[in-house]
Amino acid sequence: MIQARRSDEHLHSDIVLSRVSEYEIFRYFCRNFKEIDRKFCSDLREDKTPTVSITFYKQRLWYYDFGYPEHKFTCFDYVAFKYGTDFYGALIHIDECFGLGLRTGVRVKRPVLKVGQPVLREKKRSEIQVRVRPWDVRDAVYWKQFGISKKILLIFDVQPISHYWINEQRFSCDSISYRYRFDCGYKIYRPLERDFKWSSNVGMECLQGYPQLPPRGDTVVLTSSLKDVMCMAVLGYPSFALQSEMFMPREETISKVKTRFKEIIVLYDNDFDNLRNPGQTMAVKICEKYGLDNIVIPSYYRSKDISDLIKDHGLQEAKHVIERQENRHTYIKKESTERQE
Repeated sequence: MIQARRSDEHLHSDIVLSRVSEYEIFRYFCRNFKEIDRKFCSDLREDKTPTVSITFYKQRLWYYDFGYPEHKFTCFDYVAFKYGTDFYGALIHIDECFGLGLRTGVRVKRPVLKVGQPVLREKKRSEIQVRVRPWDVRDAVYWKQFGISKKILLIFDVQPISHYWINEQRFSCDSISYRYRFDCGYKIYRPLERDFKWSSNVGMECLQGYPQLPPRGDTVVLTSSLKDVMCMAVLGYPSFALQSEMFMPREETISKVKTRFKEIIVLYDNDFDNLRNPGQTMAVKICEKYGLDNIVIPSYYRSKDISDLIKDHGLQEAKHVIERQENRHTYIKKESTERQE
């Protein structure tokens, strides 16, 4: 059956959500998702142990992959990532699959999976406690490969742990494990574990490395993770990170940082072995929105981020890469200014 579209309906996320819910979108496109807050295996990567859940947070449904923290999506971001398109392309795909007719003006009723809409209640924040252990040689060996000293780790409030508790459930750390402490909670990092490498009760609004920034400066780097923030500190660059590369920085955040630094540079992962290259895809979006410069680690290094670059090629080469990229952007800016004059 074909129906005409009302004139006030168009292809916009708010209009889409007035016709179909976030829950229905996730149920339709995420084949392993059955129930909110119930863990399941990712269909975006090889995942033998359930590490993903879809949960209600701040009036929205979010896709969280605890085994691969870069995968944090709204329903629109999930569809965009899964099908290798942008936000608008995700809207088009949802529109077509649900027969909404928002782009064409012609609504087509198509058979769609019928799912009951659950009552959404915001999940209570998990409580995390830790037992700190003494530093030992294993810690020195692990962090040394990234050039990160114990002094840097202490500056950024990283400590080794032997146990941690999530809502009173106790977990033993059989391999080296660390707690990152922020004003808004803890992140547990278990670098040698394949599954459950990360646990966290930190909100999306929490900025990593932000409290350690100097009051003023010339250049600050927006990078991918606290480990990369620490690597940049070793190289002499102040930096900070969001909780995930998939998040768009708030305008308020960028405005505040611009009052303290003359320039913000983005240094996100170069996922050179992934055709979608999600790190660089997001970096380009951020730079276009806020007028920032993007530094990319050249693919021929085969190192996706600054910590890998240091591990694979050494501190001096990593510093040279950043300096060369900085000089390149300075030269391009100078040429552009001269042409305008």
